[in-house]
Amino acid sequence: MSSERGKDIAEGSSLIADHHQPPTPSRYESQKRRDWNTFGQYLKNQRPPVPLSQCNSNHVLDFLRYLDQFGKTKVHLQGCMFYGQPEPPAPCTCPLRQAWGSLDALIGRLRAAYEENGGSPESNPFATGAIRVYLREVREGQAKARGIPYKKQKKKPKQDKPSDESSSTLFFS
Repeated sequence: MSSERGKDIAEGSSLIADHHQPPTPSRYESQKRRDWNTFGQYLKNQRPPVPLSQCNSNHVLDFLRYLDQFGKTKVHLQGCMFYGQPEPPAPCTCPLRQAWGSLDALIGRLRAAYEENGGSPESNPFATGAIRVYLREVREGQAKARGIPYKKQKKKPKQDKPSDESSSTLFFS
């Protein structure tokens, strides 16, 4: 066998090996993993440390409040002269907070990560009513502080028949 052919085979085998590497995780999966690791580190840093098996919605709420210190969204307080103004004309001393949308997305990722890491849906601390209430209060509070009323969009009514007759959907009678 010639050394040239051996070189080609060796190069080809390295190409084959590259195809067996797991695909790069999506941006969502990478963020979910980072969020999960951050939450786990937060629990370990508590005094005393909190094992994940004993984590409850109160720990999750404390974590969300802890994250506020890293927020970039100005949320005017009720006493602020810019409270209720969507675009205030001057700076003020009101605190920066995490935006509601960021918290909502974070909870969605942590909720999924909890179950992917062996937690049961029934005991998921990210899926409790207390978390939903907190997120609703944050959303409404931030909307009022900006003077933008949050209106829940109405769901569109379902159609009984497909609008496109060329639809490939099958219906059973």
